[in-house]
Amino acid sequence: MEQHNGQQKPKVAFLCVHNSCRSQMAEALRKKLASDVFESYSAGTEPASRINAQAVRLMQQVYGIQMEESQYNKPLSQLPPVDVVVTMGCNVQRPTLPCSHREDWGLEDPSGKEDSAFFQVMDRIEEKVLDLKRRIQRGKLGQ
Repeated sequence: MEQHNGQQKPKVAFLCVHNSCRSQMAEALRKKLASDVFESYSAGTEPASRINAQAVRLMQQVYGIQMEESQYNKPLSQLPPVDVVVTMGCNVQRPTLPCSHREDWGLEDPSGKEDSAFFQVMDRIEEKVLDLKRRIQRGKLGQ
């Protein structure tokens, strides 16, 4: 496990139903914006067969991230033990995934919508990832 200031980095699971859009974007943005503070994984309760092509295209366009090179759709069973569970707000059934902190980000699913809907969700995910990073750094996860 990676170390952060001599301590193990917390592991965060980003969860949604299909693990094809929001949870994948959150995993990718964590790698870009917060890899020094926490590790992350994404998974779905009913994983789709592939990552949303629109999400892949727009993450490449906006952030220069090529999600399909290092990420794939996964079921919850492929996750390692995690410290934090973040659901994306997609009415994902409360998975019985042990963790010390759980929160829901309440994000609309942009799948099948215009690019502008994706941009809005991407902006919110960036804000939320940076907020989670700050809270972990300050030891104030529950706030």
